[in-house]
Amino acid sequence: MANIITIFFGAVFINNFVLSRFLGICPFLGVSKKVETSVGMGMAVTFVMGMASLVTWLLEYYVLVPNSLEYLRTIVFILVIASLVQFVELVIRKVSPTLYQALGIFLPLITTNCAVLGVAILNIQIGYTLFEAIVFGVAAAIGFTLALVIMAGIREQLELVFIPEHFRGVSLALIIAGILSIAFTGFQGMM
Repeated sequence: MANIITIFFGAVFINNFVLSRFLGICPFLGVSKKVETSVGMGMAVTFVMGMASLVTWLLEYYVLVPNSLEYLRTIVFILVIASLVQFVELVIRKVSPTLYQALGIFLPLITTNCAVLGVAILNIQIGYTLFEAIVFGVAAAIGFTLALVIMAGIREQLELVFIPEHFRGVSLALIIAGILSIAFTGFQGMM
């Protein structure tokens, strides 16, 4: 049980995929303009990362390894992730058309989000059990969502103040991301 808690808190705070591992930067910078959109994207990524962790772990240990097909790992994992994203896209379109419109182009970008592929590959490289892999996938997605929502909250507040023209847009977003990354390094001494 202590190992599961360590995996969970480590993935959310200490080894945050966006702020420590620098995975998933594209959606982090693109979707983090409004908190509502960030929460929706975070929920979609959480579902995809959790399911991808489950399915890719099962495929790795019940299909690829027994048949000595480990060299196909990346291709198989990408196909699984793409299928899961298509499923999520269909569900969001039916359940919440406004969220679907708000996410726009960023929803299909989950397919190319390196954080999703990264969690699947890290589960195998670290050697997690099935339950640990699922916990790691969900915790990494929660950490991704946390970083996304914090960034969106800051960017919404910055809409209310004067910012010099040269700092507007991506340059300020990168400065904020750097400061957040430094702030999250403070969690490294916890575990």
